[in-house]
Amino acid sequence: MINPESLVSFLIASTIIAVAPGPSNAFLMAQTFTHGRVAGMKSALGFAVGGVIHTIFAVIGLSAILKASESAYFAVLYIGAAYLAFLGFTAIKATFKAKIDSEDKPHVSTKKPGNVFVQAMMTEVLNPKVALFFIAFIPQFVDPSLSSPTLQLAIFGLLYPILAFPIDCAYIYGGDKIAKYFRRHPSAPIWIDRTSGVIFIALAVNLII
Repeated sequence: MINPESLVSFLIASTIIAVAPGPSNAFLMAQTFTHGRVAGMKSALGFAVGGVIHTIFAVIGLSAILKASESAYFAVLYIGAAYLAFLGFTAIKATFKAKIDSEDKPHVSTKKPGNVFVQAMMTEVLNPKVALFFIAFIPQFVDPSLSSPTLQLAIFGLLYPILAFPIDCAYIYGGDKIAKYFRRHPSAPIWIDRTSGVIFIALAVNLII
C-alpha cells in the first residue's frame, strides 16, 4: 500500500517541519500564554482539523488531475517543486534578516478563548500557503508503482496532522521552558529554520531528478 522507505522519509521530514518554529507554533504559544493551556489545546486541535480539510481538498484536486491528464499531474508536481524550493530559500534567507515580516506574525485575539478552535481551524483552512504546501509536499512520497496514488495521498495527508498534533501539544505544555530557552539561545530557532529550508530544497531536487 505504501513504500516503507517513503513512509520513513515522510515521518522524518514531517517531524522536522512540524517542530520548526513558525506562525502556527507562535499562535499556539501566544494563546497558551494569554488564555492558558486549554486554549492552546483548542488551537492545536483546530490546526489539526484544518490539516485534515486541506488533505481532503488536495486529494480531490489531485485525483481530478490524475483522471484528466497525466501530463497535467506532472506539471503540478513541477510547479510544486518550484514552490518548495522557494519556501526553502525563503526560510534560509529569513534567518539572516534582523526583522521579522509583520505579515508572518500570527494574530491572536484578546477576547475570551471560546472560539479559539474555530479561529485556528479557519486560519489554517483559509491560508493559501498551507494549501499549496499540502499539494506540493505530499506527492513527493507517493509511489505510483504501488496502490492507488489517491489512496496514498489521503494516507500521507492524514498522517501529517496526526503527527503534528502531539508536537503542538509539546509546544503548549513546554511553552514556558521553550520560551525561556529561546530567549537564552537565540540561535536555536535560526538553525531549525535553516534545516527546514534545506529539507524543502532537497524535496524539490528529488522531484526533478
